[in-house]
Amino acid sequence: MTDFADENKDRQLLDAIRGRASMEDIANLRSPEVNTPAAAIEALKLGNERFFSGETQRTVVSVNQRRSQIISQTPFSVILGCSDSRVPPQMIFDCNLGDLFVVRVAGQIVDQATQGSIEYAISHLKCKLIVVMGHEGCGAVKAALASDEQIAKESANIRYLIDQIRPVCQRLPVIRDEKARMREAVTQHVRAQVALLRQNPVVAAYEAASTIAVIGAYYEIGSGAVDFFVTPDELAFD
Repeated sequence: MTDFADENKDRQLLDAIRGRASMEDIANLRSPEVNTPAAAIEALKLGNERFFSGETQRTVVSVNQRRSQIISQTPFSVILGCSDSRVPPQMIFDCNLGDLFVVRVAGQIVDQATQGSIEYAISHLKCKLIVVMGHEGCGAVKAALASDEQIAKESANIRYLIDQIRPVCQRLPVIRDEKARMREAVTQHVRAQVALLRQNPVVAAYEAASTIAVIGAYYEIGSGAVDFFVTPDELAFD
């Protein structure tokens, strides 16, 4: 019965896209339960719980689902994450093809390219949530904590990445435990990138209208769990 219902929904989706339905109509048909910032946050939380508990539900993509992706995409959330090979957002949040609009760069930095990608996702694809996700053992953040002499040995492009992270690292309090220091550095860097995104005029306009939320997150590789930095106001979005 479930397979028949899923197949019927896939056909409806394909027909809607071929009929030039609006992005909002297509998104509601595909994932009617994820149409607000709060619902998007909850979907990611539940998906991550399935991932770290070993109970993932990612399904095999049907023929119609795959075909529908050729014509259009309707992700519900943007994930700005690190390029680290151990941090694949679709797996971490137990999501299927087309659920997430993923922007990945070492150190999840907010620059002109990442901002342009995110602007496209919220204005054209109608994503409801932006998550800036750092992670345990981030090599980019570790490099930003290195000495001036060590950083000077890196290439110009790597130094560019480090320069986007280093100001936060230089403001860290004294933390003797290396693991705790790294986590604090990653967390503060994520918060800084969230603040930068909220200054973006396009992002700010959508956030002011309560149509999106911008939040931070920290992924712990060892446990598989994601810690979301979410305020009560963001959770209260309808």
